[in-house]
Amino acid sequence: MMKKPALAKAALVAALAMGLAACGGTSTQTPPKAGESGKPAVKEEFNAALTGVFNPSTKKGGTLKLANSGDWDSLDPADTYYGYSWNFIRLYGRALMFFPGKPGAEGAKPVPDLAAEAGKPSADFKTWTYTLRDGLKYEDGTPIVAKDVAYAVARAFDKVTFPNGPTYLNDMLNWPKDYKGPYKSKGADFSSAVEAPDDKTVVFHLKEPYSGFDYIVQMSPTIPVPEAKDTGAKYREHVISSGPYMFEKNEIGKGFTLVRNPHWSEAVDPNRPALPDKYEVTTNVNADDMDNRVISGDLHVAIEGTGVQPAALSKVLPDPALKARADNITIQRLWYTSINPTVKPLDNKDCRIAVQYAMDKTGYVAAYGGSTGGEIATNLLPPTIPGAQKIDLYPSPEGKGDIAKAKEHLTKCGQPNGFETSVSYRAERPKEKATAEAIKDSLARAGINVTIKPYPLKDYFSSFAGRPSFVVKENLGLVVNGWGSDWPDGYGFLQQITDSRVIREGGGSSNTSVRIPDVDAMLDKARVEADVAKREPMWAEIDKRVMEESVIMPGIWAKSLLVRGKGVTNVLVSDGQQMYDYVAMGVE
Repeated sequence: MMKKPALAKAALVAALAMGLAACGGTSTQTPPKAGESGKPAVKEEFNAALTGVFNPSTKKGGTLKLANSGDWDSLDPADTYYGYSWNFIRLYGRALMFFPGKPGAEGAKPVPDLAAEAGKPSADFKTWTYTLRDGLKYEDGTPIVAKDVAYAVARAFDKVTFPNGPTYLNDMLNWPKDYKGPYKSKGADFSSAVEAPDDKTVVFHLKEPYSGFDYIVQMSPTIPVPEAKDTGAKYREHVISSGPYMFEKNEIGKGFTLVRNPHWSEAVDPNRPALPDKYEVTTNVNADDMDNRVISGDLHVAIEGTGVQPAALSKVLPDPALKARADNITIQRLWYTSINPTVKPLDNKDCRIAVQYAMDKTGYVAAYGGSTGGEIATNLLPPTIPGAQKIDLYPSPEGKGDIAKAKEHLTKCGQPNGFETSVSYRAERPKEKATAEAIKDSLARAGINVTIKPYPLKDYFSSFAGRPSFVVKENLGLVVNGWGSDWPDGYGFLQQITDSRVIREGGGSSNTSVRIPDVDAMLDKARVEADVAKREPMWAEIDKRVMEESVIMPGIWAKSLLVRGKGVTNVLVSDGQQMYDYVAMGVE
């Protein structure tokens, strides 16, 4: 995705074309054209939203009701990294670029949003310039200007105040030496990284060439923040809207309500149909209760987009009427367990390999509801990522583990009778609880005794499993984890979970275990390789190198069974969101 534009762009197009084509569907419906009344006959059908739009409509009005089994990591665009949050944040925040509400691969090709057109790179792809649209306004009617975007990017640099957000811009841009963000480096000139030479122009300065930069700026850190209204860590309590909806109410820990932003104009936003009048979001709802409420019609959307729980599967799959409201999505996601080499005796590679051999991965599959939840993974990269290869360094019969091999490696690492460690999971997620229990039962067969420790979803990475000192203190040798691609490419999948440079003591990194210097170098080399034929195999080489160190135990390459709420319209799944697209959705 670097240096030579023709080759790099061709690679990206090829990656997107592959997308998630494996997501088969039966619907042939397409979105209605502008001005149509949007009242086609609705036929509920299994997988109807995978390749087309289920129940297309242009009708505005109504309240879309959503729920989350935990709490948001943050509503602040600088401080959020859950996929459902990036999907939802586009309702109240506009980034420079945008994954459009289109089904399939078209939904993963970034289009201009705040920007009037795609980024204009310099000849060497180290400088990217974006020009804002005319007529952009915040919820209070004040104009959105380029310096607000530059400031938003600068504040997102501060990973102490905002531990959860992505680090791509931190890593790629030419920041001043010792820069710590606008709070700690108050008044410092950061124009060497990002600047706003006038009200309409944002310019990014990269340390290395990168031809896929439009993918980076569709992420939430480029959502503008007016400096005068920035309240730091408290900004999450009331984000100033640049999108079609603004916060009417926000009760942290309970939920929030979005209503229409009176200063948003459809004339300067071609990407959002803005169908509902209101969004009501409830947080910390029991996951099984949430599934039952979607099935009954009390809720429209289970917002996490990871699929119904096993209890609901037993209701949905045998019932033709309920199954017709479901979509079984194959996604570029890996459910896995980090094996932390900072926790003894897992600092010994053979002890880590013993964990690999001891695990019965059929327990992973069962935890996610069987075949509708995914297939056993033997390495990191999901098969639909361009360049992915099947790697199986720790084979076992039918994925059930090899206890003899596990004990062999326990002896090699000086722990012939096994050892004790702990495993963490997100407390609100029953599937992760079942995964942790499966890990405990599997490893016990080899004499490895595991203590299960749940932590809240909201702070799982920022305060607990992603904070290196906490991991050591609590003996979290194993961390139940999951990752989906930030965009459909090897770098967009691997970098944030395998680059040791994203690990920070303040927490917030999704990488808790991969600390391999040559992997960092391999990522850097692949990132600037312009030749597709050379670059794509590099992702598999990185995958293999991580597996050689046994610092990640792959569980399953994911699928999810989503259920459409009663009365929802414009329901579609895109490769950009890999769940229902919340910006496209409406309600009857």
